[in-house]
Amino acid sequence: MAGMPDPAARRRWTYAELLACSERVARALLARFRPGERVAVWAPNIPEWVLLEFGAALAGIVLVTVNPAFRRREVAYVLAQSRSAGLFYLDEFRGNPMAATVTELRPELPELRDAVSFSAWDEFLAAGDPSMPLPEVRPGDPAQIQYTSGTTGFPKGAHLLHRAITNNARFTFARAGMPRGAAWINPMPLFHTGGCVLGALGPVWFRGTHVPVLAFEPGLVLELIEAERAYGFGAVPTMLIAMLEHATFRSRDLSSLGVVVSGGSTVPADLVRRIEGALGVKFSIVFGQTELSPVVTQTRPSDTPEDKALTIGQPLPQVECRIVDAEGKVVPVGVAGEFCARGYQLMREYFDQPEATAETVDADGWLHTGDLCAMDARGYFSITGRLKDMIIRGGENIYPREIEECLFAHPGVADVAVIDVPDERWGESVAAVVRAADPANPPAVHELFAFCRERLAPYKAPRHWYFIDAFPLTGSGKVQKFVLRERIAKREIVQAGVGGP
Repeated sequence: MAGMPDPAARRRWTYAELLACSERVARALLARFRPGERVAVWAPNIPEWVLLEFGAALAGIVLVTVNPAFRRREVAYVLAQSRSAGLFYLDEFRGNPMAATVTELRPELPELRDAVSFSAWDEFLAAGDPSMPLPEVRPGDPAQIQYTSGTTGFPKGAHLLHRAITNNARFTFARAGMPRGAAWINPMPLFHTGGCVLGALGPVWFRGTHVPVLAFEPGLVLELIEAERAYGFGAVPTMLIAMLEHATFRSRDLSSLGVVVSGGSTVPADLVRRIEGALGVKFSIVFGQTELSPVVTQTRPSDTPEDKALTIGQPLPQVECRIVDAEGKVVPVGVAGEFCARGYQLMREYFDQPEATAETVDADGWLHTGDLCAMDARGYFSITGRLKDMIIRGGENIYPREIEECLFAHPGVADVAVIDVPDERWGESVAAVVRAADPANPPAVHELFAFCRERLAPYKAPRHWYFIDAFPLTGSGKVQKFVLRERIAKREIVQAGVGGP
């Protein structure tokens, strides 16, 4: 594994060393926690994150993943909702005072018995009993809780199983054509299934080298591809564009590359051709969601650029997919409807939320994704829209209601609607349409942006800001967000300002 901030500090493990270290982590965990309890990790892609993932699995402990960009309120929600008994955290990352936040939060979280800084990792390991037997962990036991979208404005915790995440990584890497023993660069964040499932577990199936990257930086990823002679890596389109535009791109020897796996947003055909031509690789597009561990369909490296750009491929092995209408009936080939799936990779539940689980998974075990798709005669699926009110910015899922609730707390905001607007780099960008409490004296854009940044992860803060006197409403009084998008596209609503980079 590599990816520490200082290249000279990169560390490596053989598989034998990885197993020994993971078993030591498992025993140290069992000195503090019981099998079945939940332990959270709040850190970027440091090697200890991976060791904790494998150690928790061996100990039968459920790993709760937390975005290192999360601020106080977001972290408190995840820890409380998951009823985490423990937390591992980095003291600070990119200006986020994580250690100070943990100190502040602990009195509010009575079920959080222990919090361990990664700066005390060696002391944590030393407390384990080397003679302690490890428990029997079954394939159907829960492995992780990963947080995803929610209608309440807060995310729901998808309870994922060992059988699901391990096999999903295997099938995805097999379709991508990953050869045995090859190196895989992993700039995808480990708190996502793209990082800790596909990126971390996929190489194990093929006895490959896993190279986690601390945090995505295009120059570092290019350097690691060259230095490790990597065959493949995973990245959302935003990352790929940044790599192609980096100053060192043309000077790097990337001849070892064979495949790039991408998803998280649509990939234009021109970008597919550009990446395949510039990198000399084959593209593979994945589609799915956290609740499905996460990949359901995938294109093959041998597919045409058009299929890679216009479709999301065919289903992976051992998963059933169907397209249904509003009444739940399967629609004919070529007709759009809601994409549903079921199979081994289905989550156990939304943790401690039976009503939300029942709304998403029907009585026959079909998970309703909220995505509108159509299937052609070859069994290739294409996305036509989304039922869910969600923004995908550079592969990050952003839920408008959470941002709206944040802005509602500002005294200068009477009403607000958060929507997506097209963005060439990010795919989609976050826009806030605000009705000011005092239309004659609306709050400044920089003030609203700073208000969001103090309360939300940076990527959630709206970049585009608009003011409006009255919202277009449905007969029941709901904001017609599609009308807002149309009016913005036609420049009938003029942008008041831009916040952030």
